[in-house]
Amino acid sequence: MPENNFDEHIAQTYEDKWPELFDPAVVEPTVSFLAHLAGPGGTALELGVGTGRIALPLSRRGVQVHGIEISRAMVAQLQTKPGAEGIGVTIGDFATTRVGHTFALVYLLRNTITNLTTQDEQVECFRTVAAQLEPGGCFLIEVYVPELRRLPPGQTIHPFAVTSAHLGFEEYDVASQIAISHHFWVVDSRLETRSSPHRYVWPSELDLMARIAGMTLRERWGGWKREPFTSDSRNHVSVWRKPL
Repeated sequence: MPENNFDEHIAQTYEDKWPELFDPAVVEPTVSFLAHLAGPGGTALELGVGTGRIALPLSRRGVQVHGIEISRAMVAQLQTKPGAEGIGVTIGDFATTRVGHTFALVYLLRNTITNLTTQDEQVECFRTVAAQLEPGGCFLIEVYVPELRRLPPGQTIHPFAVTSAHLGFEEYDVASQIAISHHFWVVDSRLETRSSPHRYVWPSELDLMARIAGMTLRERWGGWKREPFTSDSRNHVSVWRKPL
């Protein structure tokens, strides 16, 4: 089971620590993409639903959204928000938890697949998703492309956030395929720190996991506005389809 990295303090300060994720310029293209995949009046399952950043506006588009979440503290924050009564939530590990019915769309955002820190857990996630998809349904993952080729020779650390309030960097261990994410925030003149392990995964490896689970790649983009995915892309939005 993945470690719960989102305790009560992180849940209460999540939106303050990552405000860029809640920018309408980020949220709206994401929701539009997902709503198109789910279809009018469709059903969707979000793995790692968190505080409802995407689930709530997607629900407002007429999609019936259910979430799986390991952190009760994050769910508590979700349930304080308008529209939360329309979002069903199951507490559990999204690699193995099943909610008892199928969906047109299952999605997993913001690098959350890397919270599963073994290959076995990631493969099991794909299998669990496939079992919860309707025939012809889609599984979507948003995740970064590992930055290894951009690292200078012999260097294992890559900064991904450098602002006056937040410093973040990844420390890569190639042998284990683990990247430790280190965060440093300045909050009210105090320093807050957080580190967590993540298993980085390549697009081709995800495609193989999908095949193991009986799904095939439908589309891959460099972003939510359907930017082409190229060798220079630093993130990707990938969609696999379960056969009819």
